[in-house]
Amino acid sequence: MRPTIIFENSHFIAVNKPSGLLSIPDRLGQELSLKELLKNSYGEIYTVHRLDKDTSGIIVFAKDEETHKQLSQLFEGREVEKFYLGLVHGKLINESGSVDAAIMEHPGKTGKMVTHVKGKSSLTDYQVLESFRLYSWLQFQIHTGRTHQIRVHMQHLGHPIVCDELYGDPAPILLSALKKKFKLSKDAEQERPLMSRLALHSYKLSFTLNNERFDLEAELPKDLRAMLAQLRKLG
Repeated sequence: MRPTIIFENSHFIAVNKPSGLLSIPDRLGQELSLKELLKNSYGEIYTVHRLDKDTSGIIVFAKDEETHKQLSQLFEGREVEKFYLGLVHGKLINESGSVDAAIMEHPGKTGKMVTHVKGKSSLTDYQVLESFRLYSWLQFQIHTGRTHQIRVHMQHLGHPIVCDELYGDPAPILLSALKKKFKLSKDAEQERPLMSRLALHSYKLSFTLNNERFDLEAELPKDLRAMLAQLRKLG
């Protein structure tokens, strides 16, 4: 659960957040959050945007009020290019495309979102990077920042993100399900999943701040790299 510093200067810090760690404290305040960890090291720190708890990847915090204001305006004004990588179920008909479907809160389930004509406009571009027998590895660019946007849009397309308990199948991916002649090692009592968390990673943010261009990238976590390596082996 250790976050990695990608970049920092006197104005902001960019961090590679691990999956399973809250970006900021939740209402209950019972779980540790990335913001609290950073506060311990940096003192005052300002929230600019956030990632879902189970999404890994790049997230930016401001170090002062003026930078917080500037960065917040860039995000709200859609002047930040936001790219994600994710593993989805199935093979897509089109190698690339856009999902332009408004999103609103689910009328009966708190914390869940749905596509609905009365929702807020939401636009996601996608591109298939690799196709496997049962899964596809995609790059996403989101032009709006709705809650769970990529997850909702991929469910809308019928290709939910792998291990998504809200919008797809939460079941972990096991090598035994993919490999015909799988044998558990003698030392292991039970099989460890290849992937048991939301297979979505925020990998790149690009923006211009104070006339300086920043292209920040977060390395893929070990679990996603291992998952892809296995899928490539199996073809």
